[in-house]
Amino acid sequence: MERTTCCVVGGGPAGMVLALLLARSGVDVTVLEKHGDFLRDFRGDTVHPSTLALLDELGLAERFARLPQRRVTTVQLPIGRDRSLVTVGDIGALRGPYNYIAMVPQWDLLDLLADEARREPSFSLRLNTEATSFLVERGRVTGVRYRTSDGRTGELRATLTVACDGRSSLARALPELRLRQFPCPMDAWWFRLPRRQDDPHGLVGGVGDRFLAAMIDRGDYWQCAVLIPKGSDGRRRAAGLERFTADFTAAVPWLADRVHTLRSWDQVKLLDVRLDHLRRWHRPGLLCIGDAAHAMSPVFGIGINLAVEDAVAAARHLVEPLRAGTVGLRDVRAVQRRRRPTTAATQALQRTAHARAIEPLLAGRPPFGNPGQAQRMADLLTTSRWLNRVPAYFLAYGAVRERPPATAIR
Repeated sequence: MERTTCCVVGGGPAGMVLALLLARSGVDVTVLEKHGDFLRDFRGDTVHPSTLALLDELGLAERFARLPQRRVTTVQLPIGRDRSLVTVGDIGALRGPYNYIAMVPQWDLLDLLADEARREPSFSLRLNTEATSFLVERGRVTGVRYRTSDGRTGELRATLTVACDGRSSLARALPELRLRQFPCPMDAWWFRLPRRQDDPHGLVGGVGDRFLAAMIDRGDYWQCAVLIPKGSDGRRRAAGLERFTADFTAAVPWLADRVHTLRSWDQVKLLDVRLDHLRRWHRPGLLCIGDAAHAMSPVFGIGINLAVEDAVAAARHLVEPLRAGTVGLRDVRAVQRRRRPTTAATQALQRTAHARAIEPLLAGRPPFGNPGQAQRMADLLTTSRWLNRVPAYFLAYGAVRERPPATAIR
């Protein structure tokens, strides 16, 4: 019989941060990751100041700084006169040293966390191993059944199982956790375009015919996201790639000289955007964090930030009960009580942005009710330095900052 103290299902940012913090604190932890590596295209690659500060506390700042990355200090949207770019968040104006967002390929960050965790004798990472169902005894989750890529199956018993396997999590099928879904007006297309030295810097937005574009500065290329009306993917693809590139060029004219690099729809990936959360993140023997507990909209780009903060809070609350072998329902409830208000507030802001800005634009209507409202907001943001810092601080740190357990700090 295979056994561990904590089984972490999913090797994304939440799962790897939690596993590292627990392993450093002397807890036996096993991570099950269904893929053979961390290489996944078009994952969120934003590492926010709160995560940068965490890496510093863990003694990993220098190693992280050596990873290939771009530093973003501004968020710009085309809400000025004649759709001119307006800085709606100046992260560089915040107090240092981490007053920027680091754009780092997520696989590099996950490799760094995994390499550091492997230094701990209580850590184990099993790649090519997919959790297929939960083991349940007397109403308590006692581990998982798994299947490897070569077809081998087995069972892993655990004192606590933590679901970090995203919006398709096994835990979401459990009716007692009660998934609550919110209407979402958009889906997203992801693709890449070359970047040139005289292009704008940072995060740049554009508005087209019933779509919104966001370009993420990745040094030698732009990681582009286009928000389209929910369910319109098939119809828009049927209209042809040339129609889309023409519409995109009209919205972002400074990229017109390189849209020809999109030669096939195969280069454009669809993301089914969801906004939801579990009413309960736990049951005896089980805890959900990150996207498994709350799937976030790409609005504000803070899904990874929230997932990492979930992991830090979970580690702080669970280290001692796990080491003592006494972890119970009260302990996992404490994690949800700590993190749920932040999640609810963030999703409320995202829903407001959906209703007031994104849905009208995707329907061809002016945002905020009338054209002048967006211009007045742009004028406020450009004239009020204090107001400009509010969205910058929220992007950087979220609503609540979490501290790791002292036993994990190096």
